[in-house]
Amino acid sequence: MLCVFQVPLIDSYSTEGRKPSSITGDVMFRNIHFTYPSRKDVKVLNGINITLKQGQTIALVGSSGCGKSTTVQLLQRFYDPQDGAITIDGNDLKDLNVEWLRKHIGIVSQEPTLFATTIAENIRYGRDDVTDAEIEQATRKANAHDFISQLPEKYETLVGERGAQLSGGQKQRIAIARALVRDPKILLLDEATSALDTESESIVQEALDKAREGRTTLVIAHRLSTIKNADHIYSLKDGQVMEEGSHDELMVKEGIYYQLVMNQTNKKADDLEVEEEIDEFIRVGSKREVKPQLERMVSATGSLVKGATPVTEKVEKVEDEELPSVGFGRMIRTNGPEWFYILIGCFASILNGGVQPAFAIIFAEILGVFQLQGDERSKQIQLYALLLLGLGLISMVMMFLQSYMFALSGENLTIRLRKMAFMSMLRQEISWFDDQKNNTGILTTKLSTEASLVQGATGIRLGMVFQNVAAMLTAIVIAFIYGWKLTLVILAFVPFIMLAGAIQMKVLAGVAGKNKEALEGAGKVAVEAIESIRTVVSLSLELVFHRLYVNQLLKPYKDALKRAHLVGLAYGFSDAIIFFAYAAAFYFGAYLIQEGEMNYVEVFRVFGAIVFGAMALGQASSFAPDASKAQLAASHIFYLIDKEPKINSESEDGQKPSKITSQVEFNEVRFRYPTRPDVEVLKGLNIIVNPGETLALVGSSGCGKSTTVQLLERFYDPESGVVKIDKYNIADLNIQWLRGQMGIVSQEPVLFDRSIAENIAYGDNSRVVPMDEIISAARKANIHTFIAELPEGYDTKVGEKGGQLSGGQKQRVAIARALVRNPKILLLDEATSALDTESEKVVQEALDAAREGRTSIVIAHRLSTIQNANKIVVIRHGEVTEQGTHSELMSKQGFYYKLNMAQHKRGN
Repeated sequence: MLCVFQVPLIDSYSTEGRKPSSITGDVMFRNIHFTYPSRKDVKVLNGINITLKQGQTIALVGSSGCGKSTTVQLLQRFYDPQDGAITIDGNDLKDLNVEWLRKHIGIVSQEPTLFATTIAENIRYGRDDVTDAEIEQATRKANAHDFISQLPEKYETLVGERGAQLSGGQKQRIAIARALVRDPKILLLDEATSALDTESESIVQEALDKAREGRTTLVIAHRLSTIKNADHIYSLKDGQVMEEGSHDELMVKEGIYYQLVMNQTNKKADDLEVEEEIDEFIRVGSKREVKPQLERMVSATGSLVKGATPVTEKVEKVEDEELPSVGFGRMIRTNGPEWFYILIGCFASILNGGVQPAFAIIFAEILGVFQLQGDERSKQIQLYALLLLGLGLISMVMMFLQSYMFALSGENLTIRLRKMAFMSMLRQEISWFDDQKNNTGILTTKLSTEASLVQGATGIRLGMVFQNVAAMLTAIVIAFIYGWKLTLVILAFVPFIMLAGAIQMKVLAGVAGKNKEALEGAGKVAVEAIESIRTVVSLSLELVFHRLYVNQLLKPYKDALKRAHLVGLAYGFSDAIIFFAYAAAFYFGAYLIQEGEMNYVEVFRVFGAIVFGAMALGQASSFAPDASKAQLAASHIFYLIDKEPKINSESEDGQKPSKITSQVEFNEVRFRYPTRPDVEVLKGLNIIVNPGETLALVGSSGCGKSTTVQLLERFYDPESGVVKIDKYNIADLNIQWLRGQMGIVSQEPVLFDRSIAENIAYGDNSRVVPMDEIISAARKANIHTFIAELPEGYDTKVGEKGGQLSGGQKQRVAIARALVRNPKILLLDEATSALDTESEKVVQEALDAAREGRTSIVIAHRLSTIQNANKIVVIRHGEVTEQGTHSELMSKQGFYYKLNMAQHKRGN
C-alpha cells in the first residue's frame, strides 16, 4: 500500500506547472551542483555553467564519469540539482509542467532502448499522432528505411525484447528515427552514432546534422570528429567546466580538448598519405563531403541481423504449450522430503474432520437437556459445556498442527520448485529465450506466482481430503446409528451437492487459466516499462504503458464477467440444495416423531451430524479456486522443469581436452535464427584463425559478425557446416569447458547489481578470485584509479545493469571481467565503443597486450582499432568477400579500402 500512496518528488502525472504556448530553446545551467541520491558522498557536478542559445549545437566532451550524461538527465528533469538552477527561455525547470517539458525534448542515448513491439510502433512512441508517411520519412533520414524494407514484415516486424532481434546499429537507427518524428525543440544526442558501422554512420550523421538545424542541440561525444562543427564545445572534468569555445579556439589553446583530439587522431596508420589527410582535416576542422559512389553504396546497404521478422511471431496471444497432465502422485513425490510434516498434518486433519459431527451430537443432547428440571439440568449443562470446551481445545490444537505442518511443507515445496524452475530456465538454449512466449515478464511471473500456487495441490489438498472423508464418514456412521431412514433421505441430496461442486471447479478452473494469461501479459508489460524507465519517462510514455498494462487485464476481466453468472448459478444451486435438504429432513423427521419411530433429540442428532458434516465439506469446497489454480500452475511448472534444452549448458557430456592450440575454424557454416527461419544469416561462412592470431571481423550492421561469435560460444548450432576449435567440432565438446576457454567483452556490457569486485570476479567462477588479481585486471582495463577514488572502492554497488556507472566505466569493468578469466580465446565485440578518448588508448593497449599468445576475434566498426590484426575478414550478407592483412586489403582497394577511407575522412 505504501507504493500506491507514495508521492513522487518529480511527478510526471501532475497537471501543475506552466505550459508556455511556445518555446524557443534557450537553455542555461547556472552554478549547478549535483549528487546522485543513491551515492550522496560522491559529487558529480560541482558548479557547472553552460549556456545553449536557440538553434545552437553545444557539445560536451570529457572522460567517462565527468558528468556529461548527468547534465542530460538534469535537463530532462529526471533529477533536481541540489544547488543552482536550469532554465529554458528564462523559466526554471521546476516551474514547468514535467510532461510538457519532456515532450519538447528529443533524445538518442548511447544504449538505445526499444520495446517488444513492432518497428513502426517503436517509432510511433516518439509522437502518438505521427502518420505512416512521417514514420517512413524519419527512417529514411536515419538510414533505416532500406533495411526495414527488406524485412518480410517490413515496419510490422517485431523487434524482440529490448530490441534483441536487431543489431546494435539497427537499434540505434530506429531510436534516431523515433527522436526525429518527435520534431523536438531541444535535441539531446548522447553518443547517438556510437553503435553504427562505417557504412551507415556518415549518412546518419548527415541526417542528424540536418535534424539539428533550427533546434537547440546538446551533443555528448567520445568521437570528437562528430562535434567539430558544434557552435560551442565545453570540456568537463570532475564535474566542472575546464574549457569552452569552438573547435578552432580550443585547438589553439592546446589544453584538455586539444589533447583529447590528438590522442584520438594519433592512431597508427600504414599509409602516410592518409595520416596527412587526417592532420589536415583536424587543422582545418571542416566537414568534407563523402564521395558519391560511397553514398550510393551506403544507400544500398540494409543487410539483416538475426534474419528478418519471424513469420509466426506477431500474434496478439501466445498459445499455451502442449501441457502435460501432472498427476497428484508426482506432485506429492516432489513434496516427499516433507513427508513427516504432511503425515502429522493429515492426522490433525482427520481429527479436525471428526470435530463437527461430534459437536452435532453434543448440540442435540443440549437441546434435550433443556427439557429437564432442577439440579439435573444444571449438572447436564455443566457437563456438556465442559465437553464443548474440550472439543474447542482439541480443535485449536489440531487446526494449529494442520495449518502449520501444511504451511511448512508447502513453503518448502515452493522454494524447491522455484529452484528447479529457475535452474531449468538457466540451462535452456538461447533460442528458447528468443521465443515471444519466454520473455522476461512471463518467466518472472512463473517463478513468483505459479511456483507458490502448486502447494495448494499437494499436502494441503491431501489434508482436505482426509478432513472431508473423516467428517462425512463420522457423520454418516452417527446418523445411521440414530436413524437410518432419515439418513437415507438426507443422503439422497448428496449427489446434487457433488454436482454443484463439480460445476464450481469447472468454472473456476477456466477463470484460473485466464488469470494466468493476464498475470503473464501484464507482468511482461510491467517488467519492460520498469527496466526501461528512463526511456519511458523521456518519451512521456507513462500513461501509454499504464494503458497497455490495464489492457492486458481487460480481456480476462471481461471473460470473467461472462462466467460470473455461471459461478453465481453454481454457488446458488449449491446453497439451495443444502436448504432443500434441511426442508426434507425436518419434514420427514417430524413424520417419524409423529409415528413414534424417533424422538426429537434423535432427529437432531441425525440432522446435526449430516448438516455439520456437510458444512465441513462446504468449507473445503471454498478451496476449489486454489485447487484449480494449483493444478494449472503445476502443469506449467513441471512442463518447464521437464523441458530438455537442445543445447544443455549443465550437461557433463562432451570432451574436455587437456590441451588445445586454440585454432578456430568455420567450415561452410550456414545458419538462420530459429525465430526467423525464412532468412539465412550465414551462407557458407569459411574462416580459419591460427593459434595466437588476431582475427578482425568487419562489415555492416547485420552482416553476421555477432552471429559468428555466438556460434563459437555455442549459443546456437549451425544448420550445416562445422565450427571447430583445434581439431574438435565444438558440438562434441563439453559446453561448460568450451565456454570456460573464452572471454568476451560485448558492445553493450551487462553488469550485475553487485559490487564492482564481485562483477570482475564473475569472470572466473571456477575458483575464488583473489583481490590482487581483481585489482590487476582493473588496472589493465584502466578502471582502477576511478574505483579507488570511490568512497567504498571495490565494494561499490554498480546498480541494476550497472546503472550507477557511465557507459565507459561499465565497459572497462566488463573488460576487467574478461581479463581475470585469462582465456585462451578472446572475443571483443566493439570492446572500446563506449570509451572516451582519454581511456580508449590505454584500454586498447591493455587489450593488445591481453591478445598476445591468445586467439582473438575482434568485431570492430572503428577500423583504426584493428589495423594490427593478423587477419581481417570482410563479411557481407553472411559471406566472406575479402580477407587479408590491413595493408593487403588496402592495396586491393576494395570494400575494406572504401570503408577505411570514408572513416579517415571523418577523423575516426
